[in-house]
Amino acid sequence: MQTEHKHAQEMKPEHKQSALNRLKTVRGHLDGVIAMVEEERYCPDIMKQVSALQGSLEKVNRVLMQNHVETCVLHAVEEGRSGEIVDELMETLRYTPSVTGPKGATK
Repeated sequence: MQTEHKHAQEMKPEHKQSALNRLKTVRGHLDGVIAMVEEERYCPDIMKQVSALQGSLEKVNRVLMQNHVETCVLHAVEEGRSGEIVDELMETLRYTPSVTGPKGATK
């Protein structure tokens, strides 16, 4: 699941720890939701838990975005690669509904 490292910078320790803690929490929560499905629990209850998981993963994305801006983006700008890094950010944000809104939505 590893992809090419494009000018990757080290993560800030506080962001790395925050992302890891949140992901480990999500992993435990996901195990609970899997158990709910296996036990054939009431669908709306499961759906609420899935929504909670999505929210938790979105928080991880925000931590990662903050780290990226504070490290990789800053470094790219210092190297004169502003256009490249903006294009990369715009491409990345296409996959972030909390930033872009639901598909097909316009402002």
